[in-house]
Amino acid sequence: MEQKNIIEIKDVAFQYPDVPEGSSLVLDGVNLSIEQGSFVAILGHNGSGKSTLAKLMNAVYLPNRGTVSVDGMDTADEAHLLDIRRTVGMVFQNPDNQIVANVVEEDVAFAPENLGVPSEEIRRRVDEALKIVGMSKYARHAPHLLSGGQKQRIAIAGVIAMLPRCIVLDEPTAMLDPIGREDVMRTITRLNRERGTTIVLITHHMDEAAQADRLVVMDQGKIIADGPPKQVFQQVELLKSVGLTVPETVGLLYQLRQGGVDVPLDALSVEECAQEIYRALA
Repeated sequence: MEQKNIIEIKDVAFQYPDVPEGSSLVLDGVNLSIEQGSFVAILGHNGSGKSTLAKLMNAVYLPNRGTVSVDGMDTADEAHLLDIRRTVGMVFQNPDNQIVANVVEEDVAFAPENLGVPSEEIRRRVDEALKIVGMSKYARHAPHLLSGGQKQRIAIAGVIAMLPRCIVLDEPTAMLDPIGREDVMRTITRLNRERGTTIVLITHHMDEAAQADRLVVMDQGKIIADGPPKQVFQQVELLKSVGLTVPETVGLLYQLRQGGVDVPLDALSVEECAQEIYRALA
């Protein structure tokens, strides 16, 4: 059965207002389709346009040219704005900017309350969302006393409580320590695998991008690579040319190949990498 696209971006160009005449576009002729239920990572260095692209996906910004549609709804059509934001939830880099209440469960309830969801249904959604992100025991806590990783999971729970079919996460681990990053990545992966939520993850961490089904690489407002991580990460020279690295496993295999050892470049996990080196040396 053919998968339906939940987000369609067609020939999109974008520039911020008030930039000097003749400045290059932030996004320039971008075409991208996101399948319902997929896990897509968008990778690029600062200024590549990836965060701007994320904000176009739930109508925080509107394109100057081209169209962005969410489940068939044009983001430029104001009549659909609420439905678009119900379909695509956004999680930003700094969880403090998304936390609005003084008690965790009240914070998670905030968006469903604004959508006019009945009280019993809000209670059910809040409990479920906190359970999904592993934060049930913190329901009565004050969010400002939590760690960065815990706050980010609360921010994700607040989006889950809206029941979106797609969640776009704009560098959600950028301000976190390694443990917080792992917690958030585990939560995102579970949402996708167990609940079928479409995930669009904006990141500059190679190890995070490697966990997605599909990897889109951006540079200077354009898409320069698109495919499964195993395929994209083999393009070591291309990624280096735009200031990106590759996962350490691929980097090691690449160096071995440069030295004449016959190993493939598609072993992303440590186990796969070790097996390929063992096979080559044996």
